[in-house]
Amino acid sequence: MTQYILGIESSCDDTSAAVVADGVLLSNVTASQAVHEAYGGVVPELASRAHQQNIVPVVDTALRRAGIGHESLSAVAVTLGPGLMGSLLVGVSFAKGLALSLGVPLIEADHLQGHVLAHFIREKDDAHEPPPYPFLCLLVSGGNSQIIKVEAYDRMTILGQTIDDAAGEAIDKCSKIMGLGYPGGPIIDRLARQGDARAFSFSRPHVSGLDYSFSGLKTSFLYFLRDRLKDDPAFIETHKADLAASLEHTVVDILMEKLARAVRQTGIRHVALSGGVSANTGLRNAFRERAEKDGWHIYIPKFSYTTDNAAMIAITGYFKSLDGRTCDIAKPAYARNRF
Repeated sequence: MTQYILGIESSCDDTSAAVVADGVLLSNVTASQAVHEAYGGVVPELASRAHQQNIVPVVDTALRRAGIGHESLSAVAVTLGPGLMGSLLVGVSFAKGLALSLGVPLIEADHLQGHVLAHFIREKDDAHEPPPYPFLCLLVSGGNSQIIKVEAYDRMTILGQTIDDAAGEAIDKCSKIMGLGYPGGPIIDRLARQGDARAFSFSRPHVSGLDYSFSGLKTSFLYFLRDRLKDDPAFIETHKADLAASLEHTVVDILMEKLARAVRQTGIRHVALSGGVSANTGLRNAFRERAEKDGWHIYIPKFSYTTDNAAMIAITGYFKSLDGRTCDIAKPAYARNRF
């Protein structure tokens, strides 16, 4: 009997639902929220209200595209955290209500583990090979920068992580400082393709071990612009492509240096990227170049699975369902990282 798992993701500002059948993705639907662009960042209250408007049509569309009805579902998987509590509660409450009404199990998913397991999403007639265990994963997003050792779908160890700002957060904030708009990641990526990555240099952190720090880079960038604007008020407009390229190069260099160190320390040469920043062109290029130089076996997700999506939650739910790992309906959502 086919096992249909519905996945629901609402940890930040994307409302997403997906359906997998025996581990094969049938649908993946996401509604984004443009309302935050005017504020230069996600406004939690507006995000939760938009989730309330989007959750029913998004789930309905995912089921219709999968060609099944609610009654066919074997389980409902949902992101319990980490994320914005108001946003999480919309998805979690809906998932709990749906599971109860259908009499099917609820399965919890961790948002960050979901990003790692995005590499195991299978589409129809998809011949791609997921990374073999154990592998290292560089997870980079707006809220997280981590190097993770992955030994199984449910055994992940954080080897290093940011002690302050995440890489994506630093890029977004620098984009905002330049007046480029939100979200800053895609804007910086596009501009960086037109600029000189070595035009400017910025402060780099000195953090021991495999941990990251990007707050100093953000401050360095701010002071650099402040000093240049005193002499030339049009400095940003005149040099925005070079600024974007230099900023991206610095962030990517910091990420890759620690990742290469992790490979040397662990001896694990199967290495994956995940998270929203893994869509960045400069990071992908640097990742491929390092792999060719050092002999890594690398795994890069499709662009559609880099940002927040329910397909990664549905596949997490599928793996857990195979082991009979369901969730108490009373288990609460959580805002902070727990693994």
